[in-house]
Amino acid sequence: MTMQSSSTPAAGPVPEPIITNARDASSAPGHAPADIAHPKTIRSYVRRAGRTTTGQAKAFETLGTRYVLPYTGEAFNAEAAFGRQAKVILEIGFGMGEATAHIARVRPEDNFLCCEVHEPGVGALLKRIGEQDITNIRIFQHDAVEVLENMLQPGSLDGIHVFFPDPWHKKKHNKRRLIQSPFVAQLVAHLKPGGYIHCATDWQPYAEQMLEVLSANPDLKNTADGYAPQPEYRPLTKFENRGLRLGHGVWDLVFTRAA
Repeated sequence: MTMQSSSTPAAGPVPEPIITNARDASSAPGHAPADIAHPKTIRSYVRRAGRTTTGQAKAFETLGTRYVLPYTGEAFNAEAAFGRQAKVILEIGFGMGEATAHIARVRPEDNFLCCEVHEPGVGALLKRIGEQDITNIRIFQHDAVEVLENMLQPGSLDGIHVFFPDPWHKKKHNKRRLIQSPFVAQLVAHLKPGGYIHCATDWQPYAEQMLEVLSANPDLKNTADGYAPQPEYRPLTKFENRGLRLGHGVWDLVFTRAA
């Protein structure tokens, strides 16, 4: 979930010009694909409106071929993709990539495989990668459910991050939430023994559902008595800080797969 501030921005530097579609900026490899597949089952994303800035489009052009991986539907070779052997952490839905970039910087020994379909978000993370000289991130601009089903091998992941997925506030829409028993079972099947799942949300009813669903999986063990303390590697984003100032809560859950 990407939270948006409703306040009017203060006067300041003139923002970057906006391009309505980064694909119009260049036909170079690494740009967002023309079409994104839509699985008939639950999706790992919510389609969102957004515009790509010239800076993000430039990041696609200069860094896309290196950091954005093609969705092939074939078995993923992490060592080839990252150019080294290391633990692989899957992140599902990274928004604008603020937390993702921070975590990759403070955990340089790990490889981060990140799924996000939102084009401005992918462009924003690529821009951060270039500005901060981050080398341990690779991106699938594709639905994470299909990546899991068709490219990642069982028992191949050391960790999974799902931060602030869309809470689908209305009760009649709760069935669209990502963290449900069948999907958690799929995540667990892709974890190595001792691997972990870290979820975070700022919507208490969803936090309660996450706790119930994760606790019910027989192959998972809670690392805390209920909700976990916020791990040091996960930063507070600007939107999260704003929510905390307004009295909103944030809940982390960290479970490990039984050895």
